[in-house]
Amino acid sequence: MQVSPSQISLVLCLLSCASSIGARYTPDWASLDSRPLPEWYDEVKFGIFVHWGVFSVPAFGSEWFWWNWKGAHDPEYILFMIKNYPPGFSYAEFAPDFHAQFFDPDEWADIFEASGAKYVVLTSKHHEGFTNWGSPNSWNWNSVDNGPHRDLVGDLGNAIRKRSLHYGLYNSLYEWFNPIYLSDKESGFKTQDYVAKKAMPELITLVNRYKPDLIWSDGDWEAPDTYWNSTEFLAWLYNDSPVKDVVVTNDRWGNGCYCKHGGYFNCADKFTPGQLPNHKWEKCQSVDTISWGYRRNMKLTELMDLPSIIKDLVYTVALGGNYLLNVGPTADGVIAPVFEERLRGIGVWLKINGEAIYGTKPWRVQAENATVLAWYTSKNTSTVYAIFTSNPMQNTFQLSMPKTSDSTVVTLLGNPEPLKWAPLESKGLIILLPDLPFSPAEAWTIKLDGVA
Repeated sequence: MQVSPSQISLVLCLLSCASSIGARYTPDWASLDSRPLPEWYDEVKFGIFVHWGVFSVPAFGSEWFWWNWKGAHDPEYILFMIKNYPPGFSYAEFAPDFHAQFFDPDEWADIFEASGAKYVVLTSKHHEGFTNWGSPNSWNWNSVDNGPHRDLVGDLGNAIRKRSLHYGLYNSLYEWFNPIYLSDKESGFKTQDYVAKKAMPELITLVNRYKPDLIWSDGDWEAPDTYWNSTEFLAWLYNDSPVKDVVVTNDRWGNGCYCKHGGYFNCADKFTPGQLPNHKWEKCQSVDTISWGYRRNMKLTELMDLPSIIKDLVYTVALGGNYLLNVGPTADGVIAPVFEERLRGIGVWLKINGEAIYGTKPWRVQAENATVLAWYTSKNTSTVYAIFTSNPMQNTFQLSMPKTSDSTVVTLLGNPEPLKWAPLESKGLIILLPDLPFSPAEAWTIKLDGVA
């Protein structure tokens, strides 16, 4: 039975109109984009992204393994399969080997908490269509019926929330080889059978069952938001869902939406703006610079080192963004020691310098080429932080942008003693630095109280 677009819209409209209490958002971008972003998201600044799925079994190339092999017919992937698997082996045959036998959600949550992250986003379903939960719309292609035989989304969510971290879920709207989706695509997206039978029922169940604080939408770009019925879904989410007051969403809701509509903007993967954006944004980045999913063939030179990660985090926060750093676990459910080492290193740095990150706002100037490059963040009206990510190799540090007063106090985070300083002729100051403590992150923070 073919479902018409008007029938889908009616169902979602009924869902979004079920309650008449409080402010209501209508299913159009003008209304939805007027919703204030829940405050928790801007406060937390730093989160962990986790890409995990059937693609973690071949663990070769990237999480786009299936598409690169059967969609793009990449010779490298074809040769990999010829060398390592019997003729006729299908992608679905990888799923039983997605055992997750060493997956300990409390251990993961401990690592994430130790990193200093305040939110975690797990792939509930990537473009392969395999759900990491028992989706009623994904029979035998989910982690309860196949592979781990566990509710991975639920198990990790329980562990994350015990540590008072926010829990978000990534969800791909499209699925590369879903025949219903491909039929809609063949029609030029004039039919919406996939949206009615799979995408929207599944997403609504996901929200109702796990109550995520954040929905990280993806896989939207082949079709317009009118095909996905994105505005109807978001109106229900913001008006009547169990997370209507706390949920945060991104901007991937249909072709042409990113960097334009949504709760906050991801824009492109690893988005790096050249100046302060006028809308809340997030940079998603991966420790493995080649892949979001785990790769058995990754090399150390392809991984971000700790100083590079901290520089990226500081830059992002100084320009008003959140930083979502990805790790890809193994099919066994292990976070590779090299990834754990990076995450714990971030946490060590944040224990000392976190007050210059969490709960901050961009300052009137985001950076200056001082004695060395310094990035600014701020709190309240008169507290400014200058974070520098290279050692000046001298005992004086000059900043030209802060306007000091007689009540200005300067400290180095991690050192309780106030630093000696003197004003410069017009504005700015010169600071006498102590010996800088050893920092594996190669980053330090000067705190300035009582400046403008």
